[in-house]
Amino acid sequence: MDREQVVRRIEEIGIVPVVRAPSGELAVRAARALCAGGIEVVEITMTVPDALSVMREIASRMRDHVLVGAGTVLTADAARRCIEAGAEFIVSPGLDLEVIRAAHDLGRAVFPGALTPTEVITAWNAGADTVKLFPCSAMGGAKYLRALRAPLPEVKMMPTGGVNLTTARDFIEAGAVALGVGGELVDAAALAAGKDEVLTERAREFMSVVSAARAELKNSARS
Repeated sequence: MDREQVVRRIEEIGIVPVVRAPSGELAVRAARALCAGGIEVVEITMTVPDALSVMREIASRMRDHVLVGAGTVLTADAARRCIEAGAEFIVSPGLDLEVIRAAHDLGRAVFPGALTPTEVITAWNAGADTVKLFPCSAMGGAKYLRALRAPLPEVKMMPTGGVNLTTARDFIEAGAVALGVGGELVDAAALAAGKDEVLTERAREFMSVVSAARAELKNSARS
C-alpha cells in the first residue's frame, strides 16, 4: 500500500491497537488474536523487546492480513529502522519534526503525538497524516477532542489514552477518525495466561462500538 492507502485503511478500521508486551512472542500472538477479531492493524511499540524483529515477522508472515506500524518512535533514525523492518506507518507520543520528515521521505504515513492546540497545528502544518492526540484523557477526553475540532475541523485526530469500550462511542461522535487503544484492548494478563481469545472477543466488541457510532452519525447527518 502507498501512504494514502495506509491512512485510508486505518480510518476504515477505526482502531489502532497499541501493543506493549513483555516479549516479542506475545506481541505476535496479540497481532494474530486482534486480526481474528476483525482489527487488521497493529502498532508495535519500540518498548517491546526486539521490536524490529517483531515488525519483520508480522510484515513478512501476516502482510496479507495485518497492517503493521511502529509506535513510541522518538527519533528520525528509529523511524527509518522501523520502516526498513516493514512498518507501514510511524506513531510517536510527541512531536518531532524530523520524525515526520524521515517517514515521509520513505513514503510512509506518520501520526505524531500532540496535545495542545499549538502542537496540533504545528504537527498538521508539518504534514502529519493524522495527529495522535495524547494523552487525551488527561485533558478531558472526548470533550477536549470536540473542543479542538471546533476551530480545527480539517485536522484528522486519533485520540489515545482513556479510550475504552465505554468512551469509544463518545470519541467517534466527537470527531475522531480512529482510536488508539492500549491495555483496554491488548490485555497483557490474558496474553500471559494463554487466553488469546480474550483479545479476539474484545476486538470484536470495539469494532462493534465504532461501527454503531459511525452508523448513528451517518443517520443523523441524513435527517
